[in-house]
Amino acid sequence: MKKLLSLGAVACMAICLSSCVSTKKIQYFQGSDQMFEQAQAIIQKYEMHLKPADQILIKVTCDNPELLEVFSLDVTLGAGARSGGNMSYGASGSMGSVYGYTIDNNGQVRLPVLGMVQVGGLTCDQAAEAIEQTIIQKNIIINPSVTVRLLNARVAVLGAVKSPRVVSLNSERNTVLDVLSQCGDLSDQGLREKITLYREDNGIRQKYDLDLTQADIFESPAFYVQQNDLIYVQPNKSQNVRSSAFPTYLSAGASILGFISSITALVFAIMK
Repeated sequence: MKKLLSLGAVACMAICLSSCVSTKKIQYFQGSDQMFEQAQAIIQKYEMHLKPADQILIKVTCDNPELLEVFSLDVTLGAGARSGGNMSYGASGSMGSVYGYTIDNNGQVRLPVLGMVQVGGLTCDQAAEAIEQTIIQKNIIINPSVTVRLLNARVAVLGAVKSPRVVSLNSERNTVLDVLSQCGDLSDQGLREKITLYREDNGIRQKYDLDLTQADIFESPAFYVQQNDLIYVQPNKSQNVRSSAFPTYLSAGASILGFISSITALVFAIMK
């Protein structure tokens, strides 16, 4: 009887230890209670800055739409059909013109009449201000209003997530959690503490390691994603077992045999 109780205690302890380990591996933001006892200031850069090969939408409006005719001369870079003397790309208002442009390798866009305008490294609001100032300096429109929006912002997600995909970003502020949520979260094989984000910025490719199980992820410079980021979730070794039906059956059989062996060993230990 004493042997049986001892074996039972050991088994219970093993179960408790295994459950503690598994919880630590899957629980997100551990330590957040201590970190957020007081409000934390956001120090990361979360606004997206324009980069070469980005496609941007530019909308110019003013009180007198006839002054915008000069911008309708661009029929190659501005995609869309003419409507009421305005060239449209995406949606356009009745008092404005909308264009789509690709930023070149030098961070510039060529605009009709204005010529080359430097927008690389700027936020959309800063780029709009730069274009407004260029229009005013060339005395084309006295009081223009310019809106700039990034058209092709996206992040690729690969690895052990439920739905690997390219996620389109529809706002200026997106976290790695937002992106992973759109992929259905991590799969059962995904390692929460083994997430890598690759980023290209100013001709340099950088690598960031992220751990969803730790609250300090909120302080990572990669917590807010940028356009063209690549996120990879590392799978655990058991994912290789699911590559075909045979290894799956083999694994199940091995588990059953292991269970039978454990029961047999327990019975022999009691009988001694």
